[in-house]
Amino acid sequence: MTAAASYSTVPDRLERALGALALVMLGVVLAALFKGMADWPKIPGAIWLHLATILLALGLTPVLLWRPRGTPGHRQLGYVWSAAMFLTAVDSLFVTTSNPGHFSPIHILSIATIVLVPMLVVNARRHDLARHRRTVRGLIIGALLIAGFFTFPFDRLLGHWLFA
Repeated sequence: MTAAASYSTVPDRLERALGALALVMLGVVLAALFKGMADWPKIPGAIWLHLATILLALGLTPVLLWRPRGTPGHRQLGYVWSAAMFLTAVDSLFVTTSNPGHFSPIHILSIATIVLVPMLVVNARRHDLARHRRTVRGLIIGALLIAGFFTFPFDRLLGHWLFA
């Protein structure tokens, strides 16, 4: 029996929790966006692209974690999720603090995402499901949830909108 054949594709407790946390983060981001509607005309395109791709990734996360895996639909949505994550990370390099070109520590997660997303796809295509699953979990925890959490404090845009 191959490693792929013996590896469970059923979501475990961690994956169910990660999907739920992604939905919570999606709700919080949407609430912040709607509270900040008055500022929308002042927001640069790079930030809108960043928000659009992250909203797509957050919305797809529970779908990919909770639904059957290894199906053509999972693969297709996985490519969309991977592209959204990669584009979010690349675009984040153009979303800097108030001094253009000055990066915050959160940008370290962007570099990690730019490296990990192609590895995620390669691992899935090679049917290295254990490594694929670990990479997915790491990206969700680090690039979606931890990075997402740090968009709210320290007078950042979403935090300003949400708590204003």
